[in-house]
Amino acid sequence: MAQRFKGRSLFLTALLCLASQGYAVGLGDMLERASQLSDKLHSLSTSLTNDLDTHFPPMGKILMPRPSMCHTASLQTPHDKDQALRVPESELLSIARALLLSWNDPLLLLASEAPTLSHPQNGAIYSKTRELQDQSNSLSSGLDRLIHKIGSSSKALSPLPLQGGDLGSDKNSRLINFYFLLSCFRRDSHKIDNFLKLLRCRAAKQDRC
Repeated sequence: MAQRFKGRSLFLTALLCLASQGYAVGLGDMLERASQLSDKLHSLSTSLTNDLDTHFPPMGKILMPRPSMCHTASLQTPHDKDQALRVPESELLSIARALLLSWNDPLLLLASEAPTLSHPQNGAIYSKTRELQDQSNSLSSGLDRLIHKIGSSSKALSPLPLQGGDLGSDKNSRLINFYFLLSCFRRDSHKIDNFLKLLRCRAAKQDRC
């Protein structure tokens, strides 16, 4: 599955690159490819969460921080589709990009911690976290080209940094914090996917998005 995801990601990224090289790639096509990448990113984060769930202690979810503790929680995003529909296209794209870029360092942290996790599938978890990085980088490049195509927002947002550079000193804390960080990413990747699909629908001028 990893090779299939990687192959499709490279293919989609190559198509997005055509726009920056002077080829006539329409906005709708670029948004279609970006939406496919974001969908794969969210699907991969869900698959990784399911892997962790196979040997995650029930008490771990009780001890896990609340979603409001995610480092991106303070980033102002639309709460639902109706709100998102009222946000200008350039601003909604800026929000998606800020969310995605906020995960550059956290994804690097997850990949560095995965091999030593106290989990029997840590090898597979490591491979998928590396794949998350690749998918995220591909999507980031695509969003940069979309911003160049659509135009920058007057309310451009900056990525939010993750405070702290480790997941804890003992194996249980590291596993719980790894799961928590991944759950935050899964939530944000779902938002990014929804925003891009909404932008794709609006670009197609469909009556119901």
